[in-house]
Formats: sequence, C-alpha cells, structure tokens
Amino acid sequence: MVLAEWLQAYLNHLAGERGLAELTLKNYQRILNQGVNELAGQAIEQPTQLSLSVFERLLVGWRRHGLAENSIALYLSAWRSFCDFLVQRQQLTHNPADAVKAPKRPQRLPRNIDVDSMTQLLKLPSDDDIAIRDAAMLELTYASGLRLAELVSLDIDAINPRHQELRVTGKGNKTRIVPYGRYAASAIQRWLPVRQRWLANQRDEVALFVSQRQRRISPRTVQQRFNYWGKQQGLQGDLHPHKLRHSFASHMLESSGDLRAVQELLGHANLSTTQVYTHLDFQHLAKVYDGAHPRARKKDNS
Repeated sequence: MVLAEWLQAYLNHLAGERGLAELTLKNYQRILNQGVNELAGQAIEQPTQLSLSVFERLLVGWRRHGLAENSIALYLSAWRSFCDFLVQRQQLTHNPADAVKAPKRPQRLPRNIDVDSMTQLLKLPSDDDIAIRDAAMLELTYASGLRLAELVSLDIDAINPRHQELRVTGKGNKTRIVPYGRYAASAIQRWLPVRQRWLANQRDEVALFVSQRQRRISPRTVQQRFNYWGKQQGLQGDLHPHKLRHSFASHMLESSGDLRAVQELLGHANLSTTQVYTHLDFQHLAKVYDGAHPRARKKDNS
C-alpha cells in the first residue's frame, strides 16, 4: 500500500476505533491529505520514505506559508499520530516526526482588572439570595486567588473563620492554606444562612457553594454567573474566574513585590510559572535585582 492508502486506513481507524471528535478528525484529514499530496509531488509515496529530513522540509514549508505557532503544532500533532499508526502497523521502525521540535506556543495572558473596576464589580445586591452566594464566590476567588476547580470543590469545613484561612486542594491533589480578607469573610457570613436555608432538606451536602437544586455548584454555572455580573457591573469583555485569579496575583505582586509569596498563594510548583502568570518581564526583574542584591548595585560615579 502507498502512503495515500495508509492515510485512508488511518482516518478510518480514527473515525471508527478511537471515536475522535469530528472537528479533530476533519482537521487531521485536511492536514494529512494536503501533506501526502505534497509529498507525492516529491516522489515520496511509501511510508518507509518518511524521515526526519522530510518533516524538516515540511516544517520549512509551513513557516513559508505563514502558519502560526499553534497551527504548526497542530500539523505536527497530526503527523506524529499518523506515524504512530504506521509504526503500529510495522510500516515504520520508529516515528520520525517525534524528532521535529515543535515551536513554543505564545503565552496568552488575560488582562487583569484594575482595583477600581474590581471594587465596582464586587458591589452586588445584598437583598437577593443568588446575588449573596455569587458575591461570596467572587470575593473568595479574588481574595485567595483560587482556580475555578478549587472554588467549586471547597467543602464547608475548608473555612477557618477564626483565622480567616482557607484549606484549598489544588493541582496534583496538593493542599495549601491561604488567607482571605475581611470583605470575603463578611460575604461568606452572609452566604452561610442562605446556604443553610437552601439545604434544609439536604443536610448531607458538604459543599460550601451550592445551587438552589441543593447540590454542589458546577464549574459551568460559576462561569455563567461571573460573566453575568461582569456585564451587569459594566466590565469590558468577558469575566471568568481565571481573570480574577490573574488580577489577584497582579495586585498582590504590585503591592508587595514578593514573588515567592505570590507563588505560594497561587499554589504554583515552579517560580517560573508565577513569573509568566503575573506578566513580569526581564527588565522589571533586573531592576528589582539591582535594587536589592548587595553585589548588583551599580558603582557610584562620584
């Protein structure tokens, strides 16, 4: 079988055995058909002719046609998957596409919300049960820099009202203790009686934040409610939990300059993640270094 025939077998495999999403299947079909036709024009029609140099030439062509980094990464993913299939069918001894270095995808950071806009956002009505719950979720997300998954997974016993601390289970099932401020504390205290009333017939529910259906609130509902209040309070663009977390990190860093502390509060395993998250650039880090390190200060010109 020639490469085009193996490609058809691979696409049938994707559609039938793996049950891949329709959009992914269409993308792979388009990318690989285009590539196989291009290679046929170079007299490369057998699986055994695929090599690192072949994929390096394809990569050059993709760049020449102006493909963005994300698109190139998708093209490489399609070819790597196809070559894996050929290895499984003993048409290749190894996957040559694995040796091609994919371009780094650009970091897209959300715009943080300035302090004045944040203050306006958090002025929710206090005479509506749903608004009281939503205010507590907004305040706590911003006060403690929570991820969406961390917020919805909070149980009632995660709160320590006496010390205004929160026990959070983050990525990798790692637990951290984070503080929250008086505004979040007040919002939680207003929410707890509402929660108790909603759960009058469902006392086994341990979730801190619940819906009126007496069950733990879903991530999708939180996203919808946050976006709703963002529009209601006049914020530009969509409001999602990650934007609140990003704003928390930015505001904390601007005020304290303590990157390590922000790293701990966010639950980042690596400091480099925090640097990217808070859009620090090298010039800022160099300025902090020059001003703080005893052997980094510039010589006095006098």
